[in-house]
Amino acid sequence: MARVTVEDCIDKVENRFELVLLASHRARMISSGTPITIDRDNDKNPVVALREIADTTISPEDLKEDLIHSLQKYVEVDEPEPESVPLIGSSGSVDADDTDVSLERMTEEELLKGLEGLTPPEEQPEEEE
Repeated sequence: MARVTVEDCIDKVENRFELVLLASHRARMISSGTPITIDRDNDKNPVVALREIADTTISPEDLKEDLIHSLQKYVEVDEPEPESVPLIGSSGSVDADDTDVSLERMTEEELLKGLEGLTPPEEQPEEEE
């Protein structure tokens, strides 16, 4: 492949396996349309990626973070803690218009009786002539 380019990259990325992962990820990025930071010189995408790493026009650490992010299936989103969200019914300023609301508890039997009143009456079968 590009032996000189790989040897230049070992100074930037010490692990050869990690170098292959980073360079292949960068080559895929170039294939998908990401602009390159060096002159192509009629080289293929993997060689361009290695040359970018060797010339440090692309930070290996940034490339590593981008690779990790692309491999993650679940990205944790920072959301506020539930305690910090104010409750809608929490006591605060009370207007003079506010009235006390009392909740009535209903048994299951009372609920069923109330629902029976809501159902339409059964249709009477038509008489045959």
